[in-house]
Amino acid sequence: YTVCKDYKIITCLHKHYEIDDFPDDLDPNYYTLTTGISDNDRVKLDALIAKLNPYFVVVDIANGYSQKFVDFCSNLRRDYPDLTIIAGNVATSDMVQELLISSKVDIVKCGIGGGSVCSTRLKTGVGIPQLSVCNECSEVANGLDGHIISDGGCKLPGDIAKAYGAGAHFVMLGGMMSGHDESGGEIIEENGKKYKMFYGMSSEYAQNKHNGGMAKYRSSEGKVKRIPYKGAVSNSLDDILGGLRSCGTYMGAKRLKDFPKC
Repeated sequence: YTVCKDYKIITCLHKHYEIDDFPDDLDPNYYTLTTGISDNDRVKLDALIAKLNPYFVVVDIANGYSQKFVDFCSNLRRDYPDLTIIAGNVATSDMVQELLISSKVDIVKCGIGGGSVCSTRLKTGVGIPQLSVCNECSEVANGLDGHIISDGGCKLPGDIAKAYGAGAHFVMLGGMMSGHDESGGEIIEENGKKYKMFYGMSSEYAQNKHNGGMAKYRSSEGKVKRIPYKGAVSNSLDDILGGLRSCGTYMGAKRLKDFPKC
């Protein structure tokens, strides 16, 4: 968060932190709280909002195609009319429209199965290629004065440029931010090489760590990877932003919002 703030990048703080883990001096311009949709999640979120007075909240579940999810977002908007609500994940224009119009969220998180440690497409056959998601969902969002975040599929700076070019207003990065000094996990050294562990939130490892085990009725839809140690995150951020600037010069785009037009 501290380094990303210096680059004017928003950090999504995961939903498994306890209330006491949050310091009181966070800059609300550069972080977002994250929540699930259970009753306990809502109680915890209300307590965090009272403590921190945040600008942004992400309602984050793997499958946004449920009435419970839509209702949770609607109720959150009713109770916090000035909050910027980000909600997902979905991958089709009809659900973007539903969330923007019915639930009155501000930003829809789009992408299913595209994450580097997500195996949803392998286990379930469900998913849409991420460039198509950006193209379809952003068109609907633009018509409704809404926004989308492209979530998943970015491995290199050029992938981020393509997401913006396809219409995404924001891009979420998980794997590209892993393996750094500032990211979670201990450094592991094997055969003279350093690694950090990175795992998907639907993996069995994550379910055991955060939810007390994997439910018997489902399978793991996430992977656990060893990521080569990358050093300071500022090195990767400089590389990403440099790639985006260079992409803009190739296309004649002065701003990110000009990428789709150029």
